[in-house]
Amino acid sequence: MSQSFDVVVIGSGPAGYIAAIRAAQLGLRTACIEKWKTPAGQPALGGTCLNVGCIPSKALLESSENYERVMHKFKVHGITATGVKFDLPTMLKRKDQIVGKMTGGIAGLFKKNGVTWLQGQGRFVSGGTTWKLEVIGDTGTETIEAGNVIVATGSTPRTLPDAPVDNRLICDNEGALAFDAIPKNLGVIGAGVIGLELGSVWRRLGANVTLLEAVPTFLNAADTSIAQEAWKLFTKGQGLDIQLGVKIGKIKKGRSSVTVDYTDAAGVAHQSEFDRLIVSVGRVPNTQGLAAESVGLKIDERGFIEVDKNCRTNLPRVFAVGDVVRGPMLAHKGEEEGVMVAEIIAGQHGHVNYDAIPWVMYTAPEIAWVGQTEQQLKADGVEFRTGRFPFAYNGRALGRDEPEGFIKILADARTDRILGVHVIGGQASELIAEAVVAMEFGASAEDIARICHAHPSMSEAMREAALAVDKRALNG
Repeated sequence: MSQSFDVVVIGSGPAGYIAAIRAAQLGLRTACIEKWKTPAGQPALGGTCLNVGCIPSKALLESSENYERVMHKFKVHGITATGVKFDLPTMLKRKDQIVGKMTGGIAGLFKKNGVTWLQGQGRFVSGGTTWKLEVIGDTGTETIEAGNVIVATGSTPRTLPDAPVDNRLICDNEGALAFDAIPKNLGVIGAGVIGLELGSVWRRLGANVTLLEAVPTFLNAADTSIAQEAWKLFTKGQGLDIQLGVKIGKIKKGRSSVTVDYTDAAGVAHQSEFDRLIVSVGRVPNTQGLAAESVGLKIDERGFIEVDKNCRTNLPRVFAVGDVVRGPMLAHKGEEEGVMVAEIIAGQHGHVNYDAIPWVMYTAPEIAWVGQTEQQLKADGVEFRTGRFPFAYNGRALGRDEPEGFIKILADARTDRILGVHVIGGQASELIAEAVVAMEFGASAEDIARICHAHPSMSEAMREAALAVDKRALNG
């Protein structure tokens, strides 16, 4: 007799494992199907994010930033060091240990909450009163039944036809987290979030990094003023060679290097040779292997599963969340959708406020924002006021030797309601949380301006930016 569950989640990335845990918390008999295996062949939970994405990349970012601090930033504190060196295998081992701890933690949470982990590839078989699914594992195929199905199969790196990834010379995000040596010359195709973060890691450790971006403008999704500041800091301050408006031509892989032909924005032809090449041109939803066509699950022309505002698909009692559906491919967005869907299945009124989803880039300095940008407000004809405060005037930022960047608040000109908050600077990923809370509660700039912030703290810059909306900043 096949196993039967109230909820079966396909995929255990942030969207999937959170959905499974929340469903189990609500008293639903829940299973989660996951096929991921480590390089050593061990089954693992967490999907791309925990295994080869968010978590390992942040671990390497921290290691590389620590090395740069010792080499270049501690002198201003009166701290000098000689004979400093780094050991790449140790850095990579630490990264892997963190990944193992996190993925093992999910297994522990599944056990604690009574979630059944089914190891293998999940796919639809048939529908009806209940859904029949197959789990194709190492020891055979098992058929299970589910009252409700949540598809959370995530995304995979977009590839280029002329640059087949071997994760030796031509790498995607997974290969770029496991270099066995520092490349002298590193090429990155794509200057988006992943390209900038990974390029920054290897630049700090000694690589000459060139980023080739097809779009003629830098960081399109960010507020223009943030993008301009980031361009200055990343190119002039940190030495990243970022080429915009590039048209990639022939990519040729040799025995120990990769040659890339490209044309720059002025139409001038170039040929560059790199020891390693990272292909970072976005991600695509992962719907392969679901057998979606066998049950009529609607997938659009871009590969995304079609859903409504509550992540319901066209099929009864089938939901989809995370990278596999519309909206930004952000782990925390997927987590919120997972919670929403689990609560809806349990008869509650889950929801996600997509207008208050924060974006974060873990570069140095960090970049974070929530809500609308200045260019979006202008395009929509919305009248707004702007408040901006630089970290150069913040005592805590100066003490941390992080004077770069600023906080910018956009507020409705008539109601003062906060429409967007944009941060570039140290701890931006933490500071943005206050703005998210404010926007969730419909706060005005005046509300933040009237809240007492600890002194000295980086968060004081948020209050000063809010005061600046009314042209009454106290420290600037």
